[in-house]
Amino acid sequence: MCGRFALKNPRAIKVAFGLEEMPDLPPRYNIAPSQDIAIVRFSPAGRHLSLAHWGLIPSWAKESDKSYSTINARAETVDSKPSFRVPFRDHRCLIPADGFYEWHEEGGVKQPYHIGRRDRAPFALAGLWDLWRGPHGDVLSCSVIVTGANNFMRPLHERMPVILDPADYERWLDPDNHDTAALKQLLAPPPDDWLTAWRVSRQLNNPRHEGKVCDEPVDPSDEA
Repeated sequence: MCGRFALKNPRAIKVAFGLEEMPDLPPRYNIAPSQDIAIVRFSPAGRHLSLAHWGLIPSWAKESDKSYSTINARAETVDSKPSFRVPFRDHRCLIPADGFYEWHEEGGVKQPYHIGRRDRAPFALAGLWDLWRGPHGDVLSCSVIVTGANNFMRPLHERMPVILDPADYERWLDPDNHDTAALKQLLAPPPDDWLTAWRVSRQLNNPRHEGKVCDEPVDPSDEA
């Protein structure tokens, strides 16, 4: 699954994602479910960055219940689950990140790890969005698609977020691309040699904690 990630260098995503305009976003080291996160969508004027609630609220929901357990969509069933079927066909997005976190049990303690690209470059998590229209306004929301772990991630967790190849961004965002079978082929784990990982402070466990303390490597003895 993917339950926490980071966007520590938001200025880098304008070039990485081909954005025409870029709002002034603060660095984020501990992005958690139910918070608003940056998503990149297609628009006729070029790719556009918006903020969306992390936890997809289906457009057909009777209420804008933000407690929906839809922070993640499984790649294997994204084209068949009622909450995700239409967004997968029509409402795909890129979710900018430069790291994500996973927990691994070590000595009876769940130890968080930061995972990112070896070159520290930003990357795109495959995402879905939907728009719930209510009497008090619209709610834009999203989910991160997850898949089976690659060989690098498997010692930490059996699942991981889908990291899209930049060469596939255009196909993924194209609103006229409704070939769901071909789109599902993009939802594979990245090559093993893309990624690196390190232990981080267990302060990450609390989503109220922010800043570099959530990202800096720690020695196992530091928190014994």
